[in-house]
Amino acid sequence: MGLFRRRPKLPADRRPALAADERVLAWAEVGESGGGDGVVVATNRGLWLPDVAERPGWHELHKAVWSGRELAVTPATGTAERDGYLVVADAPVRTYLLLAPGDLPEQVRARLTRSVGYTVHHRLDRGGLRVVGRRVSGVDGLTWTVRYDPGTPADDPAVVDRTGELVAAARAAATPAGL
Repeated sequence: MGLFRRRPKLPADRRPALAADERVLAWAEVGESGGGDGVVVATNRGLWLPDVAERPGWHELHKAVWSGRELAVTPATGTAERDGYLVVADAPVRTYLLLAPGDLPEQVRARLTRSVGYTVHHRLDRGGLRVVGRRVSGVDGLTWTVRYDPGTPADDPAVVDRTGELVAAARAAATPAGL
């Protein structure tokens, strides 16, 4: 990829209100049928979406799927805060038709993947859960979340106790020896 293939710079009137240490990595215009008029902007801190007021950090996005035309983003939303971890569930999927995607889909994939420092799925007697340690910009270490499988009784005291044990085991496994 040479100098002559560089994407144009994001116009100032389309630029979101970036944090002091935030920089634009990639961006793409959104078509009318793909979430309205605007741009999707990937930065080192997260993903600016045209129909969302606050930028979700990479650690706040569960997944993103690129169809070749549309970028479908699934944010995570916190449902319960427990000792040392947050229980999350999927928020509604947001889909954007990207007119000229450039390297935005690749940047989104790379940043989401890089934000995951640890992940493991556990089966329970009734359902299951995924424990995930995510890297958060500006925070040392991993931030821990749990996503329960559909049908798992997440408020059952036995499930809550087991979840705490599994998160503690994940923390221990992800902590380098000697720390």
